[in-house]
Amino acid sequence: MNNSIKNKNLSNLKTECIDWIVIQNDLKNKLGTDIYDSWLKKIDLVEEFSNYLLLSVPTRFIRDWITSRYLDQILQIIKGYNKNIFRIEFKIIEQFNNNTEQKIENSELLKGKENVSFIKDSFLQYNRIDPNKTFDNFITGSSNKLAYEASIKISEKSSHYNPLYIYGGVGMGKTHLLNSIGFELKKNSKVMFVSAERFMYQFVKSIKANDMVKFKEYFRNTDILLIDDIQFMNGKEAMQEEFFHTFNALMDKGSKIIVSSDRAPNKLTRIQERIKSRFSGGLVVDIQKPDYELRKKIVESKTIELNNLYSEQVGISKEIKDFISNEITASIRELVGAVNRIVSFSRIYNKIPNVAETKIVLKDLLNLTENRVTIDLIQTIVCKFFKISKNEMLSSRRSRYLVRPRQTAIYLTKILTSKSLPEIGREFSNRDHTTIIHSVKTIEKLKENDPDMIENINKLKNQILYNNKENEI
Repeated sequence: MNNSIKNKNLSNLKTECIDWIVIQNDLKNKLGTDIYDSWLKKIDLVEEFSNYLLLSVPTRFIRDWITSRYLDQILQIIKGYNKNIFRIEFKIIEQFNNNTEQKIENSELLKGKENVSFIKDSFLQYNRIDPNKTFDNFITGSSNKLAYEASIKISEKSSHYNPLYIYGGVGMGKTHLLNSIGFELKKNSKVMFVSAERFMYQFVKSIKANDMVKFKEYFRNTDILLIDDIQFMNGKEAMQEEFFHTFNALMDKGSKIIVSSDRAPNKLTRIQERIKSRFSGGLVVDIQKPDYELRKKIVESKTIELNNLYSEQVGISKEIKDFISNEITASIRELVGAVNRIVSFSRIYNKIPNVAETKIVLKDLLNLTENRVTIDLIQTIVCKFFKISKNEMLSSRRSRYLVRPRQTAIYLTKILTSKSLPEIGREFSNRDHTTIIHSVKTIEKLKENDPDMIENINKLKNQILYNNKENEI
């Protein structure tokens, strides 16, 4: 009898402590309607214990997704209502019962057509081959020749390796090659070109719609599967499981699989070993950093392309082309971006930029980060340029031969660093911020009518940004 009363009291206490409807409203408000409707709405309270809650979700995948992304936030919100709760445990409980099955059945009848076609319709939006990325405009060199030739063989259906795995750094042309393969093969074959992120999105969407059968049918009914950036599949066990079976099904039916990644198969992290083994079993080729000759060809090709695009001729001197080819070595994408910037500069200002201006425009691509440009460096280089000492420049003297270098140093500090006016003033012997403003405006005005001033500023920018040892005092 006493136990019965005790249990009843505990049951009442639970009801008073945790009102799951209130917590659900809080989850919706704090984490957003989209997240709540997609994931958190499916959580039910099973039982409350002294220091933890037992919650239920309909599938293992939803449990894993919530645990990996929202568990800490959910626990924090629950602790706001009961500070004694220190952990959450999940139980998989199917939410379909006899009362709801009929409703779901009726709902499916109403939206049957939409359910059947949602994968197909959504893929029409992004399963598109870009006609501007073909083998014809893929520029080859020693760094990407092997990957290019392997892709050509696949397109000609004269290769016997499967899968083809292409890897390389960001912006090296991997997506271009996959697109080129798809462009050639779509003429006579059914081609599926999708990123790993999109594969995951469609997988999750299918689970939420309880329509994995359609997902399987759609991805396994293709002649050519091209998957870009496979490294983004890392850590997602349920999706990797589905991908593994899709991979095997396509191999069994003789479909070709082409994969791209930013690293070799054995370097992939949090990817199942059996998947990495499948990748390694085909042809693995890498795209290395472009050498000078390839970079030069790309710069020339991009310049010609832009000349054809614009009615007015775009001027880039051979000196600038050589400079870009020499200095931008990280990736092909950055190389093309550099040409675009210089062309934009040329069209906006209606002039061909010189090397000094090019260095400014491409500052971030040349790794000329601001943390290398210090006020002390600017002062040192300006003093050497004008043949004065730093003590003279920072003094209160107002001789003409000191004022102009001082104003120049202040101007360069303002445009080459993100320091505030008071900060700049403190570095120039605690000068007032109005003095800093006056110095900047004076130099800007002089540049409008004084070619020598423009030339001096450009020379100083060049020396400061490159900070060569010869500039050090």
